[in-house]
Amino acid sequence: MKTAVLILCCALAVFGAGCGSDSKQDAAAEAPPSVSTVQEQDSSVVTLEHPERFPLVAAVEHIATSSLQVTGTVAPDVSRTVPVISLASGRVVDIRARLGDTVEKGQLLMRVQSVDVAGAYSDYRKAVADEVLARTQFERAKELYQHGAIALNDLEVAQDAEEKAKVDVETTAEHLRALGSPLDRPGAIVDIVAPVSGVITDQQVTNAAGVQSLSSTNPFTISDLSHVWILCDVYENELPNVHVGETADVTPNAYPDQVIEGRISNIGAVLDPVLRTAKVRMEVRNSGTLRPGMFVTATFHGLKKEMHASVPASAIVHLHDRDWVYVPVEGGKFRRIEVKSGNMLPGRMQELLSGLQPGQKVVANALELQNTLEQ
Repeated sequence: MKTAVLILCCALAVFGAGCGSDSKQDAAAEAPPSVSTVQEQDSSVVTLEHPERFPLVAAVEHIATSSLQVTGTVAPDVSRTVPVISLASGRVVDIRARLGDTVEKGQLLMRVQSVDVAGAYSDYRKAVADEVLARTQFERAKELYQHGAIALNDLEVAQDAEEKAKVDVETTAEHLRALGSPLDRPGAIVDIVAPVSGVITDQQVTNAAGVQSLSSTNPFTISDLSHVWILCDVYENELPNVHVGETADVTPNAYPDQVIEGRISNIGAVLDPVLRTAKVRMEVRNSGTLRPGMFVTATFHGLKKEMHASVPASAIVHLHDRDWVYVPVEGGKFRRIEVKSGNMLPGRMQELLSGLQPGQKVVANALELQNTLEQ
């Protein structure tokens, strides 16, 4: 009996020890892994083996007035744009000018075959014949009245007929002139000439096309391009820097070396509900380089002086449509800083509008440093 009890106790002890080890192993497996901290490096800081190879230069002060640059387009001056119209309806039989041509006042643009002109000539010639008859009858009536052959009433009737005949001749002649046809050339063809000198900026007619007087679009539009408009979009938060009467520098994108002075003549009273911009109109004297539809850059200069930093142009590197400079930090390292560049200055210097303060040192040749990093 003692032996059986001893064997049972040993078995229970072995079973308890096995259960305890399994529970300890399960607890260790279910425990979360230990957390390791990794120090993240600044991607804008670079380290070079020989930083002394890249000389440094200090940014200097540059005082300039505030400026605002916006894009714009060239448009004809509305007050100098004249439509070419034809009061005679008919068919175009000849076109002497095309879109983009430079024409002079009185130059023949097209010829129109019109039944209106033929009818007007018929009325005019009938009115002339009636006036001749009325004048002859009036002169005869005066002779007869002087000899007492007719009464005064008959003379007055003849005189009234003569006056009405003259009115008919003048009215039909004016109608013929309004249609654009001279009185000494009968026919159904009318010549349409240029009312002013300028450039044809719009054409809505072709050969053998029909013209419906004032009810259709104008066949031609002539614009005087000696003065043009520059239309710019200015955001609402920048409108305080723009005033009517001030001047601005206009630089065509096609001719970056030319700077034309323009005067602000109007600022739109209504903002665009989507872009939140106002239309700013400038009047510019055109020397022949500006063409309607051309893109330009307008620079509005303010009266407030501001202090900016300026560095050599070689200290700025252009990456991903942005401008950057390299500033030295401790331990022979360099930090890349984004800046906003401005105008070019004499001595191959460039203005920095933001990102750098006067007195800070930068790498004199940023492109060489950037090429070294890529290698």
